[in-house]
Amino acid sequence: MVRLGLTGGIGSGKTTVADCFRARGATVIDADAISRLVTAAGGPAIAPIRASFGADYITANGALDRARMRQASFSDPQARARLEAIIHPLVGQETARLQSEALAIGAPCLVFDIPLLVESRRWRQQVDQVIVVDCPQEVQIDRVMARSALAREDICKIIASQVPWLQRLRAADVVIFNAGISLDQVDAEVGQVASRFGL
Repeated sequence: MVRLGLTGGIGSGKTTVADCFRARGATVIDADAISRLVTAAGGPAIAPIRASFGADYITANGALDRARMRQASFSDPQARARLEAIIHPLVGQETARLQSEALAIGAPCLVFDIPLLVESRRWRQQVDQVIVVDCPQEVQIDRVMARSALAREDICKIIASQVPWLQRLRAADVVIFNAGISLDQVDAEVGQVASRFGL
Protein backbone atom coordinates (compact mmCIF):
# COMPACT_ATOMS: atom_id res chain seq x y z
CA MET A 1 0.00 0.00 0.00
CA VAL A 2 1.21 3.48 -0.89
CA ARG A 3 0.82 6.06 1.87
CA LEU A 4 0.58 9.69 0.79
CA GLY A 5 0.54 12.68 3.12
CA LEU A 6 -1.63 15.54 1.87
CA THR A 7 -1.22 18.96 3.43
CA GLY A 8 -1.52 22.68 2.80
CA GLY A 9 -2.55 25.88 4.50
CA ILE A 10 -6.12 26.68 5.42
CA GLY A 11 -8.16 27.44 2.30
CA SER A 12 -5.57 25.95 -0.04
CA GLY A 13 -8.00 23.38 -1.41
CA LYS A 14 -6.88 20.18 0.30
CA THR A 15 -10.44 18.85 0.40
CA THR A 16 -10.85 19.32 -3.36
CA VAL A 17 -7.60 17.49 -4.03
CA ALA A 18 -8.50 14.74 -1.54
CA ASP A 19 -11.83 14.26 -3.32
CA CYS A 20 -9.99 13.88 -6.62
CA PHE A 21 -7.79 11.16 -5.11
CA ARG A 22 -10.84 9.46 -3.59
CA ALA A 23 -12.58 9.41 -6.99
CA ARG A 24 -9.58 7.49 -8.33
CA GLY A 25 -9.81 4.77 -5.70
CA ALA A 26 -7.65 6.11 -2.88
CA THR A 27 -8.77 5.76 0.72
CA VAL A 28 -8.71 9.20 2.33
CA ILE A 29 -8.27 9.66 6.08
CA ASP A 30 -9.16 13.24 7.05
CA ALA A 31 -7.60 14.38 10.33
CA ASP A 32 -9.81 17.49 10.51
CA ALA A 33 -12.96 15.41 10.12
CA ILE A 34 -11.80 13.09 12.90
CA SER A 35 -10.99 16.09 15.10
CA ARG A 36 -14.51 17.45 14.58
CA LEU A 37 -15.92 14.03 15.42
CA VAL A 38 -14.06 13.64 18.72
CA THR A 39 -15.04 17.19 19.79
CA ALA A 40 -18.71 16.85 18.81
CA ALA A 41 -21.40 16.34 21.42
CA GLY A 42 -20.70 13.05 23.16
CA GLY A 43 -17.24 12.81 21.62
CA PRO A 44 -14.37 11.33 23.64
CA ALA A 45 -12.56 14.69 23.88
CA ILE A 46 -15.42 16.54 25.58
CA ALA A 47 -14.95 15.27 29.15
CA PRO A 48 -11.18 15.97 29.26
CA ILE A 49 -11.69 19.39 27.64
CA ARG A 50 -14.30 20.27 30.26
CA ALA A 51 -11.97 19.08 33.02
CA SER A 52 -9.00 21.04 31.66
CA PHE A 53 -10.67 24.25 30.46
CA GLY A 54 -14.00 24.41 32.28
CA ALA A 55 -17.64 24.15 31.25
CA ASP A 56 -17.50 27.54 29.49
CA TYR A 57 -15.68 25.86 26.61
CA ILE A 58 -18.53 23.41 26.00
CA THR A 59 -21.67 24.51 24.15
CA ALA A 60 -25.21 23.99 25.43
CA ASN A 61 -25.57 20.90 23.24
CA GLY A 62 -22.37 19.38 24.63
CA ALA A 63 -19.87 20.05 21.84
CA LEU A 64 -16.61 22.00 21.91
CA ASP A 65 -17.18 25.76 21.66
CA ARG A 66 -14.84 26.24 18.72
CA ALA A 67 -15.01 30.03 18.62
CA ARG A 68 -14.14 30.39 22.30
CA MET A 69 -11.39 27.78 22.09
CA ARG A 70 -9.95 29.44 18.98
CA GLN A 71 -9.62 32.74 20.85
CA ALA A 72 -8.01 31.02 23.83
CA SER A 73 -5.56 29.11 21.65
CA PHE A 74 -4.42 32.20 19.78
CA SER A 75 -3.92 34.24 22.93
CA ASP A 76 -2.28 31.51 25.01
CA PRO A 77 0.15 28.99 23.45
CA GLN A 78 -0.08 26.85 26.58
CA ALA A 79 -3.85 26.56 26.11
CA ARG A 80 -3.27 25.41 22.56
CA ALA A 81 -0.74 22.83 23.74
CA ARG A 82 -3.20 21.53 26.36
CA LEU A 83 -5.92 21.19 23.75
CA GLU A 84 -3.62 19.40 21.33
CA ALA A 85 -2.53 17.02 24.10
CA ILE A 86 -6.17 15.99 24.45
CA ILE A 87 -7.21 15.86 20.80
CA HIS A 88 -4.12 14.58 18.96
CA PRO A 89 -3.94 11.16 20.69
CA LEU A 90 -7.64 10.59 19.98
CA VAL A 91 -7.18 11.54 16.33
CA GLY A 92 -4.15 9.25 16.21
CA GLN A 93 -6.16 6.31 17.58
CA GLU A 94 -8.94 6.74 15.03
CA THR A 95 -6.43 7.24 12.21
CA ALA A 96 -4.74 3.95 13.16
CA ARG A 97 -8.09 2.17 13.23
CA LEU A 98 -9.05 3.45 9.77
CA GLN A 99 -5.62 2.56 8.42
CA SER A 100 -6.00 -1.00 9.71
CA GLU A 101 -9.39 -1.26 8.01
CA ALA A 102 -7.88 -0.06 4.73
CA LEU A 103 -5.06 -2.61 5.00
CA ALA A 104 -7.56 -5.38 5.74
CA ILE A 105 -9.50 -4.72 2.54
CA GLY A 106 -6.35 -4.33 0.43
CA ALA A 107 -6.74 -0.65 -0.41
CA PRO A 108 -4.05 0.30 -2.95
CA CYS A 109 -3.40 3.83 -1.69
CA LEU A 110 -3.98 5.72 1.54
CA VAL A 111 -4.12 9.52 1.52
CA PHE A 112 -3.69 11.09 4.94
CA ASP A 113 -5.21 14.60 4.82
CA ILE A 114 -3.19 16.21 7.64
CA PRO A 115 -3.21 20.03 7.94
CA LEU A 116 -0.30 19.98 10.42
CA LEU A 117 1.73 17.28 8.69
CA VAL A 118 4.84 19.43 8.29
CA GLU A 119 4.59 20.68 11.88
CA SER A 120 4.41 17.10 13.18
CA ARG A 121 7.73 15.25 13.10
CA ARG A 122 6.13 11.82 13.32
CA TRP A 123 4.05 12.05 10.15
CA ARG A 124 6.92 12.40 7.68
CA GLN A 125 8.21 8.99 8.69
CA GLN A 126 4.79 7.40 8.19
CA VAL A 127 4.16 8.41 4.58
CA ASP A 128 5.96 7.59 1.34
CA GLN A 129 5.41 10.99 -0.27
CA VAL A 130 4.24 14.42 0.88
CA ILE A 131 1.86 16.29 -1.40
CA VAL A 132 1.45 20.01 -0.69
CA VAL A 133 -1.53 21.93 -2.04
CA ASP A 134 -0.45 25.52 -2.58
CA CYS A 135 -2.06 28.85 -3.45
CA PRO A 136 -1.45 32.56 -2.70
CA GLN A 137 -2.36 33.79 0.78
CA GLU A 138 -5.00 36.19 -0.54
CA VAL A 139 -6.73 33.26 -2.23
CA GLN A 140 -6.67 31.35 1.06
CA ILE A 141 -8.27 34.28 2.89
CA ASP A 142 -10.96 34.80 0.23
CA ARG A 143 -11.90 31.11 0.22
CA VAL A 144 -12.17 30.83 3.98
CA MET A 145 -14.19 34.04 4.26
CA ALA A 146 -16.57 32.75 1.59
CA ARG A 147 -17.19 29.44 3.36
CA SER A 148 -17.21 30.49 7.02
CA ALA A 149 -18.16 33.27 9.41
CA LEU A 150 -14.53 33.90 10.33
CA ALA A 151 -13.28 37.47 10.12
CA ARG A 152 -10.25 38.30 7.99
CA GLU A 153 -8.22 39.01 11.14
CA ASP A 154 -9.00 35.56 12.56
CA ILE A 155 -8.09 33.86 9.29
CA CYS A 156 -4.77 35.70 9.22
CA LYS A 157 -4.10 34.49 12.78
CA ILE A 158 -4.75 30.91 11.70
CA ILE A 159 -2.39 31.28 8.73
CA ALA A 160 0.26 32.81 11.00
CA SER A 161 -0.08 29.90 13.43
CA GLN A 162 0.64 27.36 10.68
CA VAL A 163 4.06 26.45 9.36
CA PRO A 164 5.57 29.14 7.10
CA TRP A 165 4.79 28.81 3.40
CA LEU A 166 8.39 28.18 2.31
CA GLN A 167 8.95 25.54 4.98
CA ARG A 168 5.85 23.68 3.80
CA LEU A 169 7.03 23.77 0.19
CA ARG A 170 10.47 22.48 1.18
CA ALA A 171 8.82 19.45 2.78
CA ALA A 172 6.96 18.57 -0.42
CA ASP A 173 7.72 15.73 -2.78
CA VAL A 174 4.89 16.99 -5.01
CA VAL A 175 3.26 20.44 -5.17
CA ILE A 176 -0.22 20.92 -6.61
CA PHE A 177 -0.89 24.60 -7.28
CA ASN A 178 -4.59 25.25 -6.79
CA ALA A 179 -5.40 28.81 -7.85
CA GLY A 180 -6.56 30.42 -11.07
CA ILE A 181 -7.42 27.07 -12.66
CA SER A 182 -10.67 25.16 -13.10
CA LEU A 183 -11.77 22.14 -11.10
CA ASP A 184 -11.21 20.02 -14.20
CA GLN A 185 -7.63 21.28 -14.39
CA VAL A 186 -7.06 20.48 -10.71
CA ASP A 187 -8.50 17.02 -11.31
CA ALA A 188 -6.21 16.49 -14.29
CA GLU A 189 -3.20 17.52 -12.23
CA VAL A 190 -4.20 15.12 -9.46
CA GLY A 191 -4.66 12.43 -12.12
CA GLN A 192 -1.07 12.83 -13.26
CA VAL A 193 0.16 12.47 -9.67
CA ALA A 194 -2.20 9.60 -8.88
CA SER A 195 -1.06 7.63 -11.91
CA ARG A 196 2.41 7.39 -10.37
CA PHE A 197 0.89 5.38 -7.53
CA GLY A 198 -1.24 3.00 -9.55
CA LEU A 199 -4.50 4.92 -9.33
